[in-house]
Parts: sequence; structure tokens; C-alpha cells
Amino acid sequence: MWTYFLRRLLYNVPVFIGILLLVMVALRVRDPVYAYLGKNASADTIEAKREEFGLTRPFILATPMESQFGSFVVQVFTLDFSDDSWDHPGETVGDILGRCIGPSLALSIPALVLTTVISVIISVVAASFRGRLIDQSLVIAAVIGMSVSFLVYIIFGQYWGAYLLPEITGYKPFAINGYTHPSETTWWEYITYHWPHHCLLPVLISVIVAMGYDTRFYRAVMVEESGRDYITTARAKGASQIQVMFGHMLKNAMIPIITRVVITIPFLIMGSFLLETYFTIPGMGRQLILAVEHADFPVVQAFTAVLAAIYILANLLTDVLYALVDPRVRLS
Repeated sequence: MWTYFLRRLLYNVPVFIGILLLVMVALRVRDPVYAYLGKNASADTIEAKREEFGLTRPFILATPMESQFGSFVVQVFTLDFSDDSWDHPGETVGDILGRCIGPSLALSIPALVLTTVISVIISVVAASFRGRLIDQSLVIAAVIGMSVSFLVYIIFGQYWGAYLLPEITGYKPFAINGYTHPSETTWWEYITYHWPHHCLLPVLISVIVAMGYDTRFYRAVMVEESGRDYITTARAKGASQIQVMFGHMLKNAMIPIITRVVITIPFLIMGSFLLETYFTIPGMGRQLILAVEHADFPVVQAFTAVLAAIYILANLLTDVLYALVDPRVRLS
């Protein structure tokens, strides 16, 4: 397995380098310094900034540490994001990245786990009662859920959870702005108060939005599995409905479930930028949008590299998990 993993990892190194090259070229189609300083900057100021930011060096036709592209590739592979941010003087890209990863994970990991568990359970129940009232009701609810805009859920969630609920109960369980980092308090206070206060509402919104899509996909998988011969055999042997659903059907449907879950991970981290923006949570999505708006190109380059690496590793993890959950799959 490790041989297969390392070989696949080496195969993806040229792909990763190609992504870095495309990102850097795209950011330099227009002069980065001109985009950073604006149209009113003088030619001398622009040239001085180009020298300060290292943009006067050759882009690629030089030794790795002398060219812009080569030095960036070396920084990425050594995890040395020591370039200064253009929009945050005195802070390195690594400082900003380290500060943003925690809030993003505080949203994405609970949302992924809750969405997957709830959606799989609902889809198993719906497939087991296919064509009946409970199945039809769950499908209708899933279609309605996925038909409403993400922004609508955010607006209604903030209104009901952060405004109307305190008016009714006199207690404000959810905040619509601010974020407390774990380093600013104790872990117990963060888990029991600060995380639910700042992150639980956006996580619930994310779960509600994603459940519609995931439930329909998982239900289709479960319906296909429910017609297999091994399900008929299990029922003929006297297996209970619970055993058939969770002991046989769910176990054999794990490959498409794993595929969807793992491939969703990088998109979930970046897809939370709306939640991070409207709840003012300083995560990677919100920071990347701000970096694009303020032409903070070192931050854009580094964040794109990290997200590309996450996506590639997620694909590799998918293949490994296939072999762990299905003995019919062999990595060779």
C-alpha cells in the first residue's frame, strides 16, 4: 500500500507544480504592483515596489532560488511561507495561513461529520422504504433543501438564531460576528462556550444546505444496493431490517460514500467563505477573498498552493480508503 501511495504521490508532483505555474502566470497577466498601488501611482513608485516585492527577478529562466517561480516552489515544498504579506506589513504569509486554518477547520470538520452521518442515515431509511410515504417525504424535503440559495439560509439563520430567538427566550445562544481563537482562552471554555456561540449556527446552516445534495446522492446509491442479490439472500436468511440496512447495504455502499466525502473536503474548506464573511469568522475562505480584493498576491499564491495540495491528497486518500473498506480492492 505504501509503495502505491508513494508512486501516486510522485505522479502528482508535476501536476502540482503545473498548478503553481498557472496560478503565478495568471496573477502576472497584469502587473501585480500596478494592481496593488492603483492607477494613480507614479512610475518611480511602481518600480520601487517591484524591486521591493522581488518582481524584477526573472520569472522562470534562472536558478531556482533566483527566479520567482523556482523560489516559490521551493518555499511550498519546504513549507517555508516566509514572504511578507503586501496588505499586512510586518506579517508573513505563514503567520496569516496559520491564523486562518484553525477557524476554517472549526467550521468544516463538524459540518462534514454531521452532514455525512445524518445524510447517510436518512438515505438508508429512505431506500429501505422506497416508494412509501416516508421515502417520498424525505426526497421532497431534500429537493426543497437543495433548491434554496445558500445566502437565503444564512439570512434566515441569522434572523431566527441571532435575533428572534433572543427576543423570545431572553438568551442569546448564537453570535453573528466575532470569533474567539482557542489560544485566547482555555480549551474547555472554547469547546463549551466560545465555539457553540460563534460557530454552531454557521455549522448548522452548512449542514442543512449540504444535506439536500448528499441525501439525494446517497439515496440513489442505497436504492441501487437494495436490489442486489445479497440483500435478498440476507432477508431470506431471516436478517432483521436494521441488520440489512446497516450491516449489509451500508457496508457495501461505502466506496461511493467515501468518494463523495473525501472529494468534498477541499471544496468544503473553501466553500465556507460565505459563512466566514457573513459571520466575520477569520478563516481561509474569507482571507483569500480579502487577499484577492486587496491584490495581496503572496497570500493568494500560498493559499492556492495549500488548497491544491489538499485536493491532491484527498484524491490519494480516496484510493487508500477503498482498499481499507472493500477487500475486493487491491492497491498494486
